[in-house]
Amino acid sequence: MATLPAPPAYDALTAPGQHATHDVTNQPPPLAPYDASADPALLEGLRREGADWAEPALRRLGALAGGVEAQEWGELANRHEPVLRTHDRFGNRIDEVEFHPSWHELMRVAVAEGLAGSAWADERPGAHVARTAGGLVWGHSEAGHGCPTSMTYAAVPALRHQPELAKVYEPLLTSREYDPGLRVPAEKRGLLAGMGMTEKQGGSDVRTNTTTAAPTTEPGVYTLRGHKWFTSAPMCDVFLVLAQAPHGLSCFLVPRVLPDGTRNPFRIQRLKDKLGNRSNASSEPEFEGTVAWLVGAEGQGVKTIIEMVNCTRLDCVMASATLMRKTLVEAGHHVRYRGAFGARLLDQPLMRNVLADLALESEAATTLALRLSGAADRAARGDEAERGFRRIATAVGKYWVTKRGPAFTAEALECLGGNGYVEESGMPRHYREAPLLSIWEGSGNVNALDVLRALGRDPATADALFAELALARGADARLDTAVAGLKDQVASASPAGARRLVERMALTLQASLLVRHAPPAVADAFCASRLGGDWGHAFGTLPSAADVDAVLARALPSDG
Repeated sequence: MATLPAPPAYDALTAPGQHATHDVTNQPPPLAPYDASADPALLEGLRREGADWAEPALRRLGALAGGVEAQEWGELANRHEPVLRTHDRFGNRIDEVEFHPSWHELMRVAVAEGLAGSAWADERPGAHVARTAGGLVWGHSEAGHGCPTSMTYAAVPALRHQPELAKVYEPLLTSREYDPGLRVPAEKRGLLAGMGMTEKQGGSDVRTNTTTAAPTTEPGVYTLRGHKWFTSAPMCDVFLVLAQAPHGLSCFLVPRVLPDGTRNPFRIQRLKDKLGNRSNASSEPEFEGTVAWLVGAEGQGVKTIIEMVNCTRLDCVMASATLMRKTLVEAGHHVRYRGAFGARLLDQPLMRNVLADLALESEAATTLALRLSGAADRAARGDEAERGFRRIATAVGKYWVTKRGPAFTAEALECLGGNGYVEESGMPRHYREAPLLSIWEGSGNVNALDVLRALGRDPATADALFAELALARGADARLDTAVAGLKDQVASASPAGARRLVERMALTLQASLLVRHAPPAVADAFCASRLGGDWGHAFGTLPSAADVDAVLARALPSDG
């Protein structure tokens, strides 16, 4: 983290004297520039999961993400929201979305730094871990542009169900060149991919989709007719779309521009007016004679596109962990320089307890995100045990980490008091962003039920989870007790109790990772509060025995 001036003693902030009414005292200096990669949990996880080779680039990206320029890009991209242009000045239908230049700068860096699809073309072990770590760092700049990079990353394994299409598009989806503008995909230097799954009558229940796909005389080519309800990043070059073919729900590749250079019908009816994520355009496209190529077999649409969903769910965990860390850094910076009631806020015991509790949550989320990306990396290289672990643990992590995000960001905002409630602080933007991640790629109930589905259809996933937990056996009695109780819960799992079960899975898994890899003070405080029951319902209710000073020294090294 960049060196900042030492905070003044509290007396200097409050000493009596003659001041002009607009003299500014007792306010923190700007946080930027700072090093967004200065997080021990992040760097240790990067090395542990096999991507230590990526650390120099990550450090460089951390300085860029926390820099004044990148922070301004994020602010401007959200202040100047995307604008839909359905027609040009002559009345021709164009269906384009205009973005502020700051959006394009954010996208340019993200793609160049490998946060889109390039991990699939990188043969180095740990490439997917390096990508996740990059997202945990670059996400300090702005969250919305992570949507198209995430979908581009996730499209590659789904597209591989149709090797002939993958041969054409994969080299462009894995490119590190950001090449905006609608043109013939094969003629561009790099592509972005989106997805069109949900419709207004069904949402997550995609089997109720009414969009139809009619075969043409050309093998594998169809025309679509229908209306999608929530399709983000409509300026992507290609989309994976679900539609009802003659033999059932199927997956299709839809380019915005056809090989002959004509616009494929992709009628954007409107942009969504969302709670947050406002820098990113989310739309309702309508298909009418839209040309599409079949991906996978007819009737296997869910099975095909689930490859994409598994990847984007991991990115939901990553993005939630990023928001946690970002808001923790903001809160820690504020309380280091702000004084109240006779002392710096950071020196107030109750504030230290709040920050330490937030730090535990942040480290647990970051550690789990990197463990999941390590599993994804090894599964992509043929490790079947890791594939089973990834299958269940990603759904568990998606449920729990994204559920913790809104409460976390609210508490971090509160650390700034009224200063955190104004838009200039940036905290309201983070707070509005947090709920999206528990909704995108399936809300809490969808993911909790998906865990039950995995347990029922593939018992090996439970074996993989408990094998992971067994690596920490005997290290902490509270953890051992929790694992034993979890086994009983799994044996009696039911839909009505799915949330309780998945929450227990997540806490036990996070505790096992911290027991194995985090400093004793962090692991002990987490197990005592999250597993031992010595914890209130709000952040800042850690047990009195928790080593708050050690937790804060690790999480906020600029503390002093």
